[in-house]
Amino acid sequence: MTATIEMMEAGGRTLRVAHWRLDEKSDHPPILFFNGIGANIEAVAPLAERLTERGFVMFDMPGTGESPDPTVPYNPFTMSWTANQILDQLGLGEVDVMGVSWGGAMAQHFTLQYPKRTRRLVLVATTAGMLMVPGKPAALTKMANPRRYIDPDFMNEHFMTLYGGMTKRAGSKEDHIGRLKPPSPRGYFYQLLAMLGWTSLPALPFMAKEVLVMMGDEDQIVPLINGRILASAIPNARLEVFEGGGHLFLLTHADESVAMLREFLDAPETEAEGRRAA
Repeated sequence: MTATIEMMEAGGRTLRVAHWRLDEKSDHPPILFFNGIGANIEAVAPLAERLTERGFVMFDMPGTGESPDPTVPYNPFTMSWTANQILDQLGLGEVDVMGVSWGGAMAQHFTLQYPKRTRRLVLVATTAGMLMVPGKPAALTKMANPRRYIDPDFMNEHFMTLYGGMTKRAGSKEDHIGRLKPPSPRGYFYQLLAMLGWTSLPALPFMAKEVLVMMGDEDQIVPLINGRILASAIPNARLEVFEGGGHLFLLTHADESVAMLREFLDAPETEAEGRRAA
């Protein structure tokens, strides 16, 4: 991994932060990325490394990866505030915001909390929070169990039940499992707790951003209907569906995902964006 890794103090927390290419000149704003529940930086590093023309920032949530355990619970408001402080310390202004699964909810909240800092938003395999259509019970019960990070045999045995759609690229499962680092029990529990009762649905009609919603049609955890709900509720959203894509299509369908991200993020400024900027 070619990232710069540093421990940063932000929002009263010590967090492990990774960033790519921030010292390189770019015509594109960097991406602020929010990871899925329990996932460490390394799990999404291949995506950051593919987007060579722009900066990329993400961090391990408290108690995940190598960030220390949280001492007190947090919520989307306080963690968005923390992420905003990280951007300040890195000397960044406007960013494109992106999140996958649990991190997609965080990305929505950050965008609503800091609209002037967010240019465009990408939501991957995610929902509007509490008001979601749940996935298959077999997948949800296993996802709630942090053993999937701790026990490689458990992960290997239940991978298809958990994630589905893993047929696109040989070695996808092994690659992903090899990059995982288990979260602490407290870190995992606090991540689950953070979104308890949270939903973005009432605020989505007021989200004045260009939004790309990316979903897999074989996702066992976040069914496609959730992406349709997001895209219908957000005025300037478009939905793209990956055929044969499971919950991890961002990695298993990497070429298609990166091409779609570039096409969306690099598209010319829309009239609505121009009016807002003015």
